Amino acid sequence: MSSVERHTGGAGPAPVRVAAKGRGAHRRIADAVRAAAPGATVVIEAGHYTESLVLARSVTLCPEPGGGEVVLTAGAEGPAITVDAADCAVRGLTVQGAGGDAPAVSVGPGAGLIVADCAVRGGRIEVRGGPDRDEPDGADPDLDAPPTAGGTTSALLLTGTRVTGARLAGLHVSGDARARVEDVEVGTIEGTGIVVSGSARVGIARLRLDATSGSGIRLRGRAVLRLVDSVLHGCGRVGLLLEDASSAAAGESRISAPGAAGIRLGGSARAELTDCRILDAAAAGIVLDGSARVLAQGCAVRRSATNGVLLTEGAAAELTDCRILDSGFGSVHAAGTAVLKLADCRVAGTPEHGVHTADTARVELTDCTVSAAAMSGIAVTGRSSAALSGCLVADTTTGIGIASPAGSRVSGCTVRAAGRTGIEVSGEGVAELTGNRVTGAGAAGIVFDAGSRAELAGGSIEDCTGSGLVVWTGARPTVHGVRIERPGKNGLFVAEQAGGTYTGCDVVGAGYAALHVGGGADPLFRRCRLRDCTDDLSTDPEAAPVFEDCDPALGGAVPGARPAPVATAGAGPDPAAASPVPDRPEVVEEKLTDLLAELGELVGLDGVKRDVASMAKLMQTVRLRVEAGLPAPPLSRHLVFAGNPGTGKTTVARLYGRLLKALGLLGHGHLVEVDRSALVGEYVGHTGPKTAAAFNRAIGGVLFIDEAYSLSPLAGGNDFGSEAIATLVKLMEDHRDDVVVIAAGYPDDMDRFVSSNPGLASRFTRTLLFEDYDAEQLVAIVEHQAERHRYELTPAARTELLALFAGMSRGGGFGNGRSARQAFQEMTERQAGRVAELEHPDAAQLIALEVADLPTSLAS
Repeated sequence: MSSVERHTGGAGPAPVRVAAKGRGAHRRIADAVRAAAPGATVVIEAGHYTESLVLARSVTLCPEPGGGEVVLTAGAEGPAITVDAADCAVRGLTVQGAGGDAPAVSVGPGAGLIVADCAVRGGRIEVRGGPDRDEPDGADPDLDAPPTAGGTTSALLLTGTRVTGARLAGLHVSGDARARVEDVEVGTIEGTGIVVSGSARVGIARLRLDATSGSGIRLRGRAVLRLVDSVLHGCGRVGLLLEDASSAAAGESRISAPGAAGIRLGGSARAELTDCRILDAAAAGIVLDGSARVLAQGCAVRRSATNGVLLTEGAAAELTDCRILDSGFGSVHAAGTAVLKLADCRVAGTPEHGVHTADTARVELTDCTVSAAAMSGIAVTGRSSAALSGCLVADTTTGIGIASPAGSRVSGCTVRAAGRTGIEVSGEGVAELTGNRVTGAGAAGIVFDAGSRAELAGGSIEDCTGSGLVVWTGARPTVHGVRIERPGKNGLFVAEQAGGTYTGCDVVGAGYAALHVGGGADPLFRRCRLRDCTDDLSTDPEAAPVFEDCDPALGGAVPGARPAPVATAGAGPDPAAASPVPDRPEVVEEKLTDLLAELGELVGLDGVKRDVASMAKLMQTVRLRVEAGLPAPPLSRHLVFAGNPGTGKTTVARLYGRLLKALGLLGHGHLVEVDRSALVGEYVGHTGPKTAAAFNRAIGGVLFIDEAYSLSPLAGGNDFGSEAIATLVKLMEDHRDDVVVIAAGYPDDMDRFVSSNPGLASRFTRTLLFEDYDAEQLVAIVEHQAERHRYELTPAARTELLALFAGMSRGGGFGNGRSARQAFQEMTERQAGRVAELEHPDAAQLIALEVADLPTSLAS
């Protein structure tokens, strides 16, 4: 037992009393401290004392038992308590600082102090150790050992105490100091909650930190922190900030609603995170730069306003069994020379990419799930690389996109229900694809674009709407043992001037010819089998395919070959859905009245529906005037859709194109959806052709530019976005009757976009405002989803769901209709788990969504 602990019991020096009256009692605490023998206890009568104490010997200060509150207020001479000796203690007191930047309690070099069951107000607690000393990196402070001091090492045990109203910091531990913090509350700090600097080492358990104007906890120098079972809430800046060569181990802790990043590491800082939750960060959930390192196990990052996890420069992270959900920007982004490893992680819910690598970053994903990404599930750009194994990528626009020449590997992965391409190797991308499955792609299953180099071995491509495997102009992949089943168009499409070797491949049930070979293409097909396809082969003139041992036999003069249909004039190539015909839907004749009725059935959007219906009538009148030989009034069909994510902008844009087709103002009325990455190139001379290619795909329909404001970034400077805008303006003029352009994005940003170029301002003269859905409309969306999938909400469940939507946060992670659809998905999953426990569920139980099935995500 240390001498500090002996102050509260057992044999020792006689106690010294402080009281207003009584023989032998001191009237001032300072007098009693000076009179006390080393190791003595100073017992203080209830009352208010204005003094600046200096503890030059080991003493304990405590209130008189049962006597009421003792309030010690700092005098003019300095802090309320200055500790210059080892083994001191303050128990059960209220300590009031003098305000300003001065500390309330100061522990000097070589001193030691226990602060137990106290309230410290109006000033920080500071522990100033001696000069920093070197210790092994990552040394773990022992939370169970009592604080000891000696030499220049300072020590603090802070337990059962509340620290409030300080400036600069609530607790500052610096130099060669040690501290243990248990069951402590820190709040209302005008500055950082806890600062640890120098070579200080701090262990914290069961901390509740709230309402700091700065960061929650900040580590600097070679400081070491261990944090367990704690909550950091409402920090004005970063929740947990590590700088320089500091390190931290955090377990079973929560960081919620920080004003910046949840956790940020820079310099050469290190952190180990276990079972931590980072919620509602106003910036990214976890940020690493410099040469920082993070190991995370069983953690969750939810509703970050920007990225869920962001790595730049030379940072590295390993995440295992973690969840990165509902991010405002891309869920996981690695740039610079960063190295990222994800194992058994779930990444879901982003308006951008699920996992995005840029520059020369490297990423490894093993047994991960990436879903609900509005762009690519996994995007590999710049000269970065990815190694993916055993992953599931689902419900994204593009499943996996590889545009980097550095070489990436994808093995044993499944890509399911991509809105467009399942896997795309584009630009100068280099990829090795082995044993993967692509199913239900909205366009092509796998695309090897012009300039790409790829090897594809094993696996399958199933039920894609476009062609199964598309090899675009100039690409020459090596393909072995791939099975292509039930593609909507060709099984294998080899474009003009393309080639490659295709060995042991099967094509089954193709909607068009199993194989299509473009003009000047010279692929080699060896031991391929074609079954139950509309045709076996179609070729363009001057195609030169070679066949060896295929079934059925193909070769010689290419029996059964037929010319490919000619593409519509003006249409640009689209490798994502390549076939002998352009990637446009069949022209379906629709009635204007039916389309307006469909528009009216959309949930909410009353103002938008009125505007669109009014424009349809105006355009109908214009058409009648033209047919009557009258001049048409000036009319711009291009629109700005201003609204937050999930408010139905894409749905209305698609319907708008169909309306114009029904009015005879567009040839096809199809929708081509793009964003900045589809228009802006990576080097000089790349942007113009890239923008033109996207525009050409939309000829006869609608080009929908999501987040159009990103083409004119606030920072300005040398950005290729302005070139994309200039190209768009010219193309809109050249094809004024052939394409309608809709620019969409956040309301506050779209005015800046339109005003960034005079040509845009003259063409986008009408803005439609998409308002957020209210709670009743969100419930209606859930009910619509339920009706489509043969479910029914019980009346009680509907009432409770309405209350959940009414009470949910509408911050950066709120997704409007997307949130409603995610809620419905979670309800069906919870219902499935509940019904599975029933021995013989009847039909009513199988379709009923009850209160027990309501989504927990809405309440978190």
